Amino acid sequence: MPKTVLKGRIALVAGATRGAGRGIATALGEAGATVYCTGHSSTGRTRGRPPTPGRPETIEETAELVTAAGGRGIAVRVDQTKPAHVRRLVAGIKRRHKGLAIRVNDVRGGDALTEFGKTFWTVNLENGLRMLKQAVHSHIITSHYAVPLMLGRRGGIIFEITDGDAFYYRGNLFYDLVKISVIRLAFAMSRELRKRDITAVALTPGFLRSEAVLDHFGVSEANWKDAGRRNISPRRGDQNSPDQNDAPSDFMVSESPRYVGRAVVALAADSKVKQKSGRVFSSWALAREYGFTDLDGTRPHWGNYARKKYGKYKICDEKFYSYWVPGLVELVFPDWF
Repeated sequence: MPKTVLKGRIALVAGATRGAGRGIATALGEAGATVYCTGHSSTGRTRGRPPTPGRPETIEETAELVTAAGGRGIAVRVDQTKPAHVRRLVAGIKRRHKGLAIRVNDVRGGDALTEFGKTFWTVNLENGLRMLKQAVHSHIITSHYAVPLMLGRRGGIIFEITDGDAFYYRGNLFYDLVKISVIRLAFAMSRELRKRDITAVALTPGFLRSEAVLDHFGVSEANWKDAGRRNISPRRGDQNSPDQNDAPSDFMVSESPRYVGRAVVALAADSKVKQKSGRVFSSWALAREYGFTDLDGTRPHWGNYARKKYGKYKICDEKFYSYWVPGLVELVFPDWF
C-alpha cells in the first residue's frame, strides 16, 4: 500500500499509549496521516514518570513513532471518560484542521481490573464497574463529540477495537460486556449513520504481541520467536496458565500491534468500505482480503489456528447480521435517521 495513501487525513486514536492503539497510530503514520494520540500515560515535563503503574509507555513516544513512520504524531493527554476533556480535545482539532476523517476507539485500561475465570458474584464489583466506564462510556463520549467533525466529509470511518469476531462469552462478565458492547456500538452507530458518508466498524486483532505480552514471555519484538523454545515448562508443558491464554505454541501465532494497524489503514483507504459498515472484522481475514502483512512479512491467522487447536466456533458472519437488520423500530420509523 502506498506510503501516502492517507496523506492529508486527520485521525484520532483514543487509547494510543500502547498495544493495539500504538500499533494503529503508527500504521496510520506509515500511511501519511496526521494522528492525534490520546491517553492517560503522558509525562509532559516529567518524561520518564508515566502515571500507569508498572508500564513505561507514553503517548509522547507513540506520537514520535507516528512521525518517524512518515506521518505527523500529536500527543494529547485526555481522560476519555470525562466529557469536558473530550470536548476540549475535539475543539482543538476543529480549530486546527476543521474536520476529522478517521477515529479509533481503543480505550480500555482494564488489564489490572479483569479477573478471568471468576464468577460475577465473586469478582471485585468496583473494578468491574470501572472497566465499563473506561472501556464503554469513554467510547460513547468520544463518539458524541467527535462525529460532528466527520459530518459533511467524504470517507469518514469509525473503528471500535474489540476482542474476537464472534458473540461467544469471553471469560469474565465485565470483560464480556465491554467487548460485545463495542461490537454493538459499531452496529448501532452504522444504523444512525447509514444515510451519511461515514462508516462504523468493529475490529479485532488476534493473539496480540503487545508490550505487556512480550514482557510476560521475557522477549522483545526483535527476538519474540525465542519464546516458543524457552517458555515450555517441564511442569505444565505447552499449556495455558489457569487464568490466561499464554501457551507458547499459541504465542507463535501472535501478531504485532502493527498488523491490526495496517487493517485500519486498509479499511480507511477503501473507497467501498461503506459496504462493510456495522460489522466486526478480524485482522487476519482483512489481511487476506487486502494483501497487507505483519512487520515480518507474514500473515498470521489466529482464527484458523484456534479452530484447529481448540475447536470450531461461529463468527459474526452474514447470517448472524441478517438477524439484526431490519429491526422492528426501523420498520415502524423508517425516517428517524
